[in-house]
Amino acid sequence: MTAPLHDGRPSGPGRSLPDTQQGMRRRNLSRVMHAVGSEGPLSRAAVASRIGLTRAAVSSLVDELIRWGLLEELGPERPGRVGRPGSALAVSGRGPAGIGAEIGVDHLAVCAVDLRGTLRARAVRHGVNRGRAPGPVIAELTELVHQVVAAADGEGLWPAGLAVAVPGLVARDGRTVVRAPNLDWHDTDLGALLPGGIPLSVDNEANFGALAELWLGTGTPHDFLHVSAEIGIGAAVVVDGQLLRGRRGFAGELGHVPVHPDGPACACGGRGCLEQYAGEEAVLRAAGLEPREEDRVGLLADRAEKGDEAVRQALRDAGTALGIALTGAVNLLDPETVVLGGALAALSPWLLPSLEAELTGRTTGPACPVTVSGLGSEGPLLGAAHSVVRTVLDDPAAVAERL
Repeated sequence: MTAPLHDGRPSGPGRSLPDTQQGMRRRNLSRVMHAVGSEGPLSRAAVASRIGLTRAAVSSLVDELIRWGLLEELGPERPGRVGRPGSALAVSGRGPAGIGAEIGVDHLAVCAVDLRGTLRARAVRHGVNRGRAPGPVIAELTELVHQVVAAADGEGLWPAGLAVAVPGLVARDGRTVVRAPNLDWHDTDLGALLPGGIPLSVDNEANFGALAELWLGTGTPHDFLHVSAEIGIGAAVVVDGQLLRGRRGFAGELGHVPVHPDGPACACGGRGCLEQYAGEEAVLRAAGLEPREEDRVGLLADRAEKGDEAVRQALRDAGTALGIALTGAVNLLDPETVVLGGALAALSPWLLPSLEAELTGRTTGPACPVTVSGLGSEGPLLGAAHSVVRTVLDDPAAVAERL
């Protein structure tokens, strides 16, 4: 667990803190947490070696982190090491937990992740949220949050923060949904609707999906373009391990890039947007299938696997549209790779050939490789929860101040 915070600020050992003795100590506490979190279990001596502090200084920091319940001692290190074995340190499996939530067009989900990154509780509720007023939706989400927090409490965990993934544009205040076309929400302050007492952050679901890929993916580089889809299509750009947000925080709206400017009207107010050709409902319409409330992706994948030519053609056309839209982004940003997540991951066998053909034929440089996320549709929810976990690792003293 060593990647940067999702808010674009420096994280972990490099996060900006005052250049005072107290600020230095807070930074060093973070360095210890990151070292043990990413490489542990480790002895005090091993931590000192990795972060370049004296063993005495590390012991003082470790004692403080143990007293706060953020680290725990597991006993002597594994045999085979030279010299007297030290006591192995690990990030605690009790104490602070990250609560992640996702507001989807057709579902709500909440989970709890401990400081070790282990999923400890999860709750999901399916149902259409499109066109519903924010209040009732947030009331249902709050019930799920209380359910997950209660389950986590039973395992000795308490919420260090709540991060909510939404399918729309989020203001830089980290709580206001400026526009979510597929929910029909505008200028909605989630901070005023969600329960108080827990630090809150709200972000676009594609951003959280990209951060999950960065932190949890296998072999994912630090420069990539992450694309995910449900009813809408979102994208996030990661450059040198940091999200590229744009001045207003709205970067990554790939779903509303025009593919055919004279095409059908889109909920965003434009015409011919990518979502009208590669979103779930668009693919279902093109395949001659009726949209349904649950498991649209499963329906498409099942039909395609069984050789339904109408479905396969609809997916090929969606891949072509994706390739056209991605070409501009790839030519402009030159990412190391494109990662397909969400629904696109499950449908990749039928999307990739036409998508890659477009990228190969239209990009100016060598073809940009396209990989498939192993996180699939879980990415945004996990990314949200892990973003809270990382705030604890980045500034454990701030957590201690709440105890």
